[in-house]
Amino acid sequence: MSATANGAQRREVVVIGGGQAGLAAGYFLAQQGREFTILEAAGEPAAAWRSRWDSLRLFTPVRYDSLPGLPFPGNPDSYPNRDDVVAYLTEYAQRFKLPVEFNSRVQAVRGRDGGGFRIELADRSYEADQVVVATGPFQVPFTPPLAAGLGPDVVQIHSSRYRSPADLPAGIVLVVGGGNTGYQVAAELVQSREVHLAVGTRQTPLPQRILGRDLFRYLQVTGLMDKTVDSRLVQRLKDRETLIGSSPRAARKQGIHTRPRAAAAEGSTVTFADGSALTVDAVVWATGFRLDHSFIDLPVFDDRGRATHQRGVTRIPGLYLLGLPWQYTRGSALLGWVKDDAQYIAQRIDAFAQDSAAAAAQVPERPVVS
Repeated sequence: MSATANGAQRREVVVIGGGQAGLAAGYFLAQQGREFTILEAAGEPAAAWRSRWDSLRLFTPVRYDSLPGLPFPGNPDSYPNRDDVVAYLTEYAQRFKLPVEFNSRVQAVRGRDGGGFRIELADRSYEADQVVVATGPFQVPFTPPLAAGLGPDVVQIHSSRYRSPADLPAGIVLVVGGGNTGYQVAAELVQSREVHLAVGTRQTPLPQRILGRDLFRYLQVTGLMDKTVDSRLVQRLKDRETLIGSSPRAARKQGIHTRPRAAAAEGSTVTFADGSALTVDAVVWATGFRLDHSFIDLPVFDDRGRATHQRGVTRIPGLYLLGLPWQYTRGSALLGWVKDDAQYIAQRIDAFAQDSAAAAAQVPERPVVS
């Protein structure tokens, strides 16, 4: 560990993001003996998981939830809750003594003259040969523009800030978003109030268990979890989310009123795509997140502003992405599968370092002038 002449701290590798992707990368970098640090914007471990609702449960069982080097504790066929994941990730960083620096939000990643990168924070900076951006898929909560039409008397909350039914007033609640989050939140709320669920795009429902075995066991055995983004099957499926353990039929049996896409809002009234309307007391926006790589001040973006890469390897030598949805397979952003991409990126980091060392060794020394 050292400092440069301009006051920046020097590392071989800087990992941006201390969630599951960043920790998995850190594990492999530690195995290589790299001098690295993990910069985490939040002030405590597993921040993205801590911000999810109290009753959240994974739809992947314990047997598939481990990061490299440390089995996830518990019955292999059980489904961990939010606090189980928080405890596991906290223990993981401590067990392997990973150098996570909290309250370290990165403001910019720039190239350096002569190669490498400069990573800028509000109070300090780093210089590194290589950088892994592992900020994950849950970056910027997305709320659709129609939310602005709701009046001040309607309580609005994005699912990232929802914790429990106590966050909402009594009365009619509309959950907007037909993904796994929307269905899970609606199922909890319907136990204590009238709930409507607005679903824009129908998603394929899959049972959590088939013939007594978890769905992911079948996906694993059939090789579907290993299908890559360049395969013909994945090209057809990757933009279609699937419901796991939920379905419109099951929701209706629970007493949830299903609605089509929410199209407009005014005052306390939401209008749907079929022309029907509903007066609401509260809205939960289970409308997902948007990626934010705006701090990367390097030419890695396409004409739509998306960072381009091949399995996390960008066009800038030494700059990598990790933990993105469908980065390489369906499991790329999932707790138990992110290790595969993390190991691949670590291998590329090792190869880059070896190539750089070999190139430096071949540079002839300047003759001494007497």
